[in-house]
Amino acid sequence: MIVDSHCHLNILPEEKVGTVSDVIEKAKELGVERILCVAINPDQWSEVLALAEQYDEVYAAIGVHPCEEKEVVVSDEELVKFASHPKVIAIGEVGLDYFHFDAEAESMEWQHERFRQHIRIAKLLGKPLIIHTRNSTPDCLSILEEEGADEIGGIMHCFVEDMGTAERAMQIGFYISFSGIVTFKNAVELKEVAKQVPLDRILVETDSPYLAPVPYRGKTNQPGYTRYVVEEIAKLKELPFEEVTQATTANFNRLFKLD
Repeated sequence: MIVDSHCHLNILPEEKVGTVSDVIEKAKELGVERILCVAINPDQWSEVLALAEQYDEVYAAIGVHPCEEKEVVVSDEELVKFASHPKVIAIGEVGLDYFHFDAEAESMEWQHERFRQHIRIAKLLGKPLIIHTRNSTPDCLSILEEEGADEIGGIMHCFVEDMGTAERAMQIGFYISFSGIVTFKNAVELKEVAKQVPLDRILVETDSPYLAPVPYRGKTNQPGYTRYVVEEIAKLKELPFEEVTQATTANFNRLFKLD
């Protein structure tokens, strides 16, 4: 069994990939039998929960993405209410993103506070975090350390950083998740990182509908394509496909305390 540790089933374009049922069936054909569907704003929370309730294979994560405007504010009570659902297994996608904002001209403190709020709630509920970071990794890791996120750990989603960053994240209990980017020919440095990260700390994902791996680069991504990420990791580490499949699935189940 392969696990897609990060996707957005609720926004997959039906005209390109079919219904959610079609997508899940296609995933199963490719060996992907467990899917974590991630909400990025409060408007999506009910959508992903509905999918998780409808499909046994689907789990949910809820949070407010750092690229959501600072006017998007949720209370602790709202977060706890939705995140307490038994099929919500993670808090995310949360973190910091300076790429989409003028970080020099505008204070990012509002992002920091939103991030700290989500870490507090994750610790309160004992649910791991799913981390998004772009042009902000030193601050992101520092906040995780300051807030004691090592108590719950989580996932460094769609990892594209260097090995030093991976090591620092792993030291505070985070797993390194590789997306279709690792299959891209020009992702030379990332491939080297994938070779070095211990197999027992690796997860795989699609981030679908984005970042489709080779051989579907440029197309609409879907959870079944996690298979090609596993194939690339196996090739880079010179390991059997089945060994990488078993390890990444065991890692996911260990992190989220699933059977």
